[in-house]
Amino acid sequence: MKFTLLLLSMLASTFSAYAAAPDVIPIWPEGVPGAQANGGKEYEKDGRIYNVQDPTLTVYLPAADKANGSAVIICPGGGYTRLAIGHEGGDIAEWLRSLGMTTFVLKYRLREYGQPAPLQDILRAVRLVRSRAAEFHVAADRIGVFGGSAGGHVAASAGTLYDLPAGRTGAALDKVSGRPDFLILAYPVITMKEPSAHAGSRHNLLGEHPSAELIAQWSVEDHVTKDTPPTFLMHTEEDKTVPIENSIMFYEALRHAGVPAEMHLYEKGPHGAGIRPGYGTTSDWPKQAEAWLRARGLLPTVAPKTDGAAH
Repeated sequence: MKFTLLLLSMLASTFSAYAAAPDVIPIWPEGVPGAQANGGKEYEKDGRIYNVQDPTLTVYLPAADKANGSAVIICPGGGYTRLAIGHEGGDIAEWLRSLGMTTFVLKYRLREYGQPAPLQDILRAVRLVRSRAAEFHVAADRIGVFGGSAGGHVAASAGTLYDLPAGRTGAALDKVSGRPDFLILAYPVITMKEPSAHAGSRHNLLGEHPSAELIAQWSVEDHVTKDTPPTFLMHTEEDKTVPIENSIMFYEALRHAGVPAEMHLYEKGPHGAGIRPGYGTTSDWPKQAEAWLRARGLLPTVAPKTDGAAH
């Protein structure tokens, strides 16, 4: 009886600690690198966040009985001008959370800072989650990054430039690996090179007249190696904002490097479609991503249904 009561007490304590994980975590508690004294205030307009000055992670915990130990850090898009924190943030988080994954929506710095601030933010986010994996009940080797549009560039940068010196700040946490274990990229910005670059993202990230060296540094397709994480990509032909060639060139770079990758190209659907219905087969891409996650062992395998009949 005493053992049963002790076990129940321990389980209650564990669940309480799990449920009490913080909703919002500042990722730079020691101070934001290069903080702007006169940067102004962050603000929200039409469901989008502007002028990020204090990057954070918002935590979405799965139900305790569904948690499977995998985690995803989500980078919303917005052309490095703003963050589409709704359909490319919270909506994605809820979808992945429903699959039992622990999810974190990242508010990263934007055009007010330019590079390498967004890279520093995503790498710090990966390092923070990995360093606190036990607290979040996740496996330290099953931490991925999702990115949509310009957020896809942030995610792909994490997967290719995780060892770039500019991504470190001298903090003790730099010793923790910032390499994601997998990537999910939706209609991502990949290249800074003409003719396929998204001009707005390039301008906001690199300035009005970036040098050839800057363009080359942040064209992430040129930095894929055999150590780039396995990647799932989706894009549409109707995307008039970020050319589909961005996903194609990243996939080709992954293939040439021998990195496991899966790409789904669809006919219908505008840029920024997210996981919304109404775009024909394009709206099924989350199911394809889920299947990919299961095949990679990042979600539990679902046993095939049977009718019970003998064969």
